[in-house]
Amino acid sequence: MNPQTDSLALDAGRLQRLLWAAANAVQFAFTLAWTAGWIALALAVWALSGGRRRVPLRMASRCWAPGLLWGAGARCEVEGAERVDWSRPYVLVANHESVIDICALFRAVPAPLHFLLKQEMRRVPFVGWYARAMGMVFIPRENRRAAADSLRRSAALVRDGAILCIFPEGTRSRDGVVAPFRPGAFQTALAAGAEVLPVALAGTGAVLPPDGLFRVRPGTIRVRIGTPIPTAGRDRQALAGEAREQVLALLARRG
Repeated sequence: MNPQTDSLALDAGRLQRLLWAAANAVQFAFTLAWTAGWIALALAVWALSGGRRRVPLRMASRCWAPGLLWGAGARCEVEGAERVDWSRPYVLVANHESVIDICALFRAVPAPLHFLLKQEMRRVPFVGWYARAMGMVFIPRENRRAAADSLRRSAALVRDGAILCIFPEGTRSRDGVVAPFRPGAFQTALAAGAEVLPVALAGTGAVLPPDGLFRVRPGTIRVRIGTPIPTAGRDRQALAGEAREQVLALLARRG
C-alpha cells in the first residue's frame, strides 16, 4: 500500500463529506423557508376563503411538495394513479421510511389529501398550524381513549368524502423492511364504509434517511398505487394483512 495514495484518498473523503454537509445545510435552510412561506400563503388563502380547504390542500400538492422534492434532488415517478377513481373517499395506507414520504404522497395523489398524524406534530410551528386548519387528525400514542376518539374523527372525515392517508406500521422503518400493519388503522375504513387504497413508496429512505441529521442525497422516488380493497363484511386484521401483502408486491416490482 502507498501511504501517499492512502492520504490523498482520506483527504478526498473528508472533502466530499464537508461538501455534502454544506450542501445539506443549504437544503435544510431552503426546506424551512419554503415550508414556512407556502404554509403562510396557504393559511392566508384558507382564512380569506372563509375556511375552505380544497385550494390550500392543492397548494401543498402542486407547489410545496414539488418544490421540496426538487430541492432534495429527488425525481418522483408515479405508477397506477390512472386506475383509481379519485372522486371517491379512501383510506390510503402506505409503508413509511422517511419524512419525505408525505411530500411524495402529496405529489402523487391528484386529489386533496389528508393525513393521520402523531400528536407531537401539533406543536410543530407552521406544519402543526396548517394541519389543524386543514382538518387533519392527530392521534396520541399513549392515551387509548383519546386515540379511539381520533379514529372516530378520522372515520367522520372520510365519510365526508376525504382521502385520508395513514402509515399503519406506526413508525418509520430504519432498514427498509415493511413492519406488520397495525389493524387499528383499518378500523377507520370499516367505520367509514370506505375502500382501503394500498400505496408503496420506494426510494424515500435513500433520499432522506430516517435517522441522524438532515442528510439528503439525490435519487428517484417511486410511488406505486395499488388496487382499492373493499371493506364490506371484512375484519380489520384481514384488511391489514391484505393491504400489507399488496404493498409488498408493489415494492417487489422491478424498476
